[in-house]
Amino acid sequence: MPLATQPPGSGEPYALAASLDNARHLSGLLRAVHFQDHATCLATANGLRVTVEDAKCIQANAFIQAEIFQEFAVQEESVTFRINLSVLLDCLTIFGTSSLPGTSTALRMCYRGYGYPLMLFLEEGGVVTVCKINTQEPDELLDFDFCSTKVVNKIILQSEGLREAFAELDMTSEVLQITMSPDKPYFRLSTFGNAGSAHLDYPRDSDLMEAFHCNQTQTNRYKISLLKPSTKALALSCKVSIRTDAQGFLSLQYMIRNEDGQICFVEYYCCPDEDITEAEL
Repeated sequence: MPLATQPPGSGEPYALAASLDNARHLSGLLRAVHFQDHATCLATANGLRVTVEDAKCIQANAFIQAEIFQEFAVQEESVTFRINLSVLLDCLTIFGTSSLPGTSTALRMCYRGYGYPLMLFLEEGGVVTVCKINTQEPDELLDFDFCSTKVVNKIILQSEGLREAFAELDMTSEVLQITMSPDKPYFRLSTFGNAGSAHLDYPRDSDLMEAFHCNQTQTNRYKISLLKPSTKALALSCKVSIRTDAQGFLSLQYMIRNEDGQICFVEYYCCPDEDITEAEL
């Protein structure tokens, strides 16, 4: 692709320069976290992390490893900026969301640093479009302090199992109750909607269960309105890791394989619904 080999130009080097042969690999992942207009982008030598938050209760992170890009160069230890994610997605799909067989949109992305716009050079079929998107001062992000040493319970499911659950459970319910336990019911999803209570159980030896590590029984409720955005990532994923810590904070980590077989991750953090008392459980 011509864009992948273009030099960044004369003058000072770009703080961030990246090239992709197929822009859909990036736009698909960004759509999985697109539930608010604005996102914070963090680029390091390891790759790009795009973070979206809402109501100080939920955070979504799309991780695009440096290896996914044909070129990925960061001049500083880290480069951070805030951007309008809706505009970025519009630009990435300027040639349409689906290409003709054998064609793809090549992308070159450049950012000079604080105060400069993000530059996108998109090329398809010999036609090049240049987009400049204004960047903003990044907000301070929520720190869920969710590290592996604090995880109480963790299971890994094939995504089709969770997709079926979301299709079957009563989404008129305000909350989704998640029970994880070393004993029966092992992993249970419950809703409390207009049609009454509904429960869906997964035994630990289920064909859909790839890993089961539960240390104690936990039952927590989460607002369905906060979890609904994660279904975009669920639809793209092949596996999902479901983790909780001692405070009931939830981590949903989706493993997504793109058309070229490359693996990326989208992670959602969600705080439990504090309106629910122990007596109600």
